[in-house]
Formats: sequence, C-alpha cells, structure tokens
Amino acid sequence: MVAVGRHPGWPAAPGGLRVCAGVVALRPVRLRDGGAWSAIRIRDRAHLEPWEPSMPGTWSQRHSSAEWPGRWMLLRSAARRGAALPFAITVDGRLAGHVMIGNVVREPLLSGYVGYWCDQRLTGRGVTTAAVALAVDHCFGPVGLHRLEATVRPENAASRRVLEKLGFREEGLFRRYLDVAGAWRDHLCFALTVEDLPAVGLTGRLVAQGRAQRA
Repeated sequence: MVAVGRHPGWPAAPGGLRVCAGVVALRPVRLRDGGAWSAIRIRDRAHLEPWEPSMPGTWSQRHSSAEWPGRWMLLRSAARRGAALPFAITVDGRLAGHVMIGNVVREPLLSGYVGYWCDQRLTGRGVTTAAVALAVDHCFGPVGLHRLEATVRPENAASRRVLEKLGFREEGLFRRYLDVAGAWRDHLCFALTVEDLPAVGLTGRLVAQGRAQRA
C-alpha cells in the first residue's frame, strides 16, 4: 500500500515528444503559470466553454490571473494527497494547456480519469494527442494505475478523435452526466486499461506511426 501523503510518479513528469508544432512535454503546474493560463483561457473562450462544466461567475472572472493562485493551491494539495496529477502541457517550453488525471483511487481499483484542454492555435497539430499519450504512459508506468477513463460529449468530435487515435475504447453513454453550458448533457465514456497498452506504450506507438518523434 502507498503511504498517506505520497503519490507515485509525482511530481516527476514524463519526457517529451516532437510533433509538427514543436516539442510537447508535461510538467507539474506552477504558480507562475497564472498570466499565460489566463491569457489562453480568456482568448479561447468560444473554443473551450461549450465542453466544460457550468460554474458560478462569468468566464472572465473565473479565468482572471487573480484566480490562478487559488486554483493552483487546490491542484497542488490534491497532488500531494495522491488524488490527482495536474500537468501543464508545454510546447517548446511554453504553456499550451493542461492534462489532468483526477479522481485517482488506489488499491483495489487503481483508477483515474483523464481530462485535457489545449490552446486553440495548436489544435490539429498533434499536441493534445502527444500530451495525453505521455500522461497515460506515465500513469500506467511510475504511477501504477490499472484503468483510465475519459468522458466526452458526443458532439465533441476533436476530443473523441484524440481518444480514438490513442486506442481508448468506447464503453457506453452516460445520460445527463454533467452540467455543461447550462444544461445536463449526455457524455460518452471511453476507457483504457494497462492490458490494452502496446509493449512500446502509447508514445512508442505514435513514434512508430510517424505521428511523433522522441524529443
């Protein structure tokens, strides 16, 4: 059993992959990310808001740089408790989005969920697929998880493509699963277990397919 307060694989982060947009890597979120995080989130509101949970306050209020320190403290606390692995996605060292491994449960389930978002200017260039592949390999390796799930609105074709390219299987439809954009929305459930992983991992498969190169 893992001792309370410790998290296998945290705050370590996996190595990078080179895609057409640049070198994609993961690292723990940082307090100084606030300005870049706020700039991307506010600029990309129309791109991001249709897929994210409804929350109190306006989008601009929730994503001002002044809100980041509180969010960062909550994320860091969850990581230290072993409940989450909040990673920043970087491209050539610059913040480009987040991959969140949340609701981490240790023995006997050894499971968690995957959530992600990326700078709209980098969509379609392999960044999100590479970042999620890095996170999955890390979770099934050093973190020691057995199962990862991801829930996606059926209308979110771009997010579904990321999961399908990485080999996540569609397991069912959750009716009225999450309050998004002011209404309870259906979500598809995708999942992957460690037995589904190729011997070279998801990152190795992307390299073998010519979708990425080792950084």
